[in-house]
Amino acid sequence: NGMFGAVSGAAVAAASAVGTVMTPKMREEGYSRAYSAAVNVASAPAGMLIPPSNTFIVYSLVSSTSIAALFMAGVGPGLLWLLAVAIVGTLLARRENYKRASEHPTFSQAMLIIWRAFPSMMMIFIVVGGILLGWFTPTESASIAVVYCLVLGFAYGAIKVKDLPDILLRATRTTSIVMMLIAVSAALSWVMAFARIPQMISDGLLAVSDSKVVILLIMMVILLLIGTVMDPTPAILIFVPIFLPVVMELGVDPVHFGAMVVMNLSVGVITPPVGNALFVGSQVAGLRVESVIGRLWPYLGAILIALFLVVFIPAISMWLPTVMGLVSAG
Repeated sequence: NGMFGAVSGAAVAAASAVGTVMTPKMREEGYSRAYSAAVNVASAPAGMLIPPSNTFIVYSLVSSTSIAALFMAGVGPGLLWLLAVAIVGTLLARRENYKRASEHPTFSQAMLIIWRAFPSMMMIFIVVGGILLGWFTPTESASIAVVYCLVLGFAYGAIKVKDLPDILLRATRTTSIVMMLIAVSAALSWVMAFARIPQMISDGLLAVSDSKVVILLIMMVILLLIGTVMDPTPAILIFVPIFLPVVMELGVDPVHFGAMVVMNLSVGVITPPVGNALFVGSQVAGLRVESVIGRLWPYLGAILIALFLVVFIPAISMWLPTVMGLVSAG
């Protein structure tokens, strides 16, 4: 699920596609619909952290931070998110006496599956590797990814020439919405800067406490609440220009803060009232949202613990970009 989310860049797409495939299979193996839906929903947002990530690209645009460093900073938190979900899922499966899968692919079958999936998985390495190696910019990588996916679509027979006008129309609609959000948020940021709102918020937060731990805890709570009522993209466009000067004054690296922000807002994707991945995952499983929420709480608890670790142990997000020389060791 995390890998699919990384490829698609959307938790909703991951919850829909993976849930559609895996829920019937898990039902055959004896797992309940609620259990399979909860696992699917809880793991879907990890793709927003694992590169390439659309959310990190938006943060990079707003904060003028290296997208390569942000991509690498998301690996640790993304894997930690998946580990938290896996641990909870395993414990719950044992408690409910679910059995291991009755069928396992042979080595040749596994190799065939990997071979068929390899072209699609290569997109991650092309985009991320190309940016890290300096072959192209993030903007150019997006164009290359589109062309690569288009070629794969024709090769797999999933796209036909007659489908192109509709694809272009839908892409134009999606892009226009994003561009409108960026334009409005840029104007809003200018107005807030002119009114010195970020400075007033900074002074207000620092007046509450001069402790970095306390300020980060306050920001965590605010971002978690924002994520429940707002999608990550507009939330980043609006609130990062406000919070970033505050955390930089406290000595927090903007790359580390980016990992914190994206992970915080990713939680909102699976919590009501907005929770798009929650609603899609519930629909795919054929369940009411209330039924899935009840099974989701243990996963949310584990994810919040993982978030707490990412916020207060910078090495989780900063180790890889530091080792790769994308950020300074200081």
